[in-house]
Amino acid sequence: MEKAVVGRFAPSPSGYLHMGNLLAMLLAWLDCRALGGELVFRMEDLDPARSKPEYIAALADDLRWLGLDWDRGWPDPAYAQSKRRALYEQAFRQLEARDLVYPCWCSRAERLAAASAPHPGEQQADFGCRCARLSRSEREELLRGGRPPAWKLRCPDETVCVSDGHYGPLAQNLAREAGDCIIRRADGVYAYQLAVSVDDMAMGVTRVVRGRDLLSSAPRQKWLIETLGGAAPDYCHGPLIASGDGKLSKRLGSLSTRQLRQDYTPEALVGRLARLCGLIEKEEALTPRELLSEFSWDKVKTEDIPI
Repeated sequence: MEKAVVGRFAPSPSGYLHMGNLLAMLLAWLDCRALGGELVFRMEDLDPARSKPEYIAALADDLRWLGLDWDRGWPDPAYAQSKRRALYEQAFRQLEARDLVYPCWCSRAERLAAASAPHPGEQQADFGCRCARLSRSEREELLRGGRPPAWKLRCPDETVCVSDGHYGPLAQNLAREAGDCIIRRADGVYAYQLAVSVDDMAMGVTRVVRGRDLLSSAPRQKWLIETLGGAAPDYCHGPLIASGDGKLSKRLGSLSTRQLRQDYTPEALVGRLARLCGLIEKEEALTPRELLSEFSWDKVKTEDIPI
């Protein structure tokens, strides 16, 4: 018996959505609906300092404006990561009991970035953290100093294989190519890699469609989910829309939905996104549902899209 397909939207409310986000969301919607699946909307508001109420309110409104719907999730608070700390704590204790985490007193900048999904150039894998080799007495001395540590995942010297639905097979040695990563910050905020793995497992997600910038996270997330006793989803990554700096970023204010909604109708923007990624050859106004008949991963570009 085939398993039911469950896809997901998982935006972070640290800014308004931009064109690259909308393309990723559109591909996730098309993929799930083409397979007759159920779509979950999860709000990834892990970081209280970066998750703003105005961005949270805008996310759902912008997706509905574009014509994208979902079957369960936001605004149900059970689908907001800020309300799911108990689940992350339980997973952390499982990893701790197996000696798969250790305290780390390294840089504050790295700890603060850990709650967000990594962007190109920000994935600072740790292949030789001195904290991993501290003796018990050295750790106790640091703890007595009063500075709380972050906690890192101890990645095993193990090769994990992921068969991406768009980019093909990816084999990654977690210790040598990914490296240890923070899973709980010093201020107690659980980090992206742990939270997204726990939530995909707990919500029964079977299909993860997102931007190519997160492709390198897939092996680690697959390993984490399976280590915690779950079944890893299938992964399918799409191309990025790139500007002069290599990627459109909501942190740079690039083509946000605030501007896009002034310049396009929803159907015109869907048509533009569809042409940019390769689903249609000639740009025309379409609803997402009208685009379904044109959807195939074989048509979607693998190279990033300049704009």
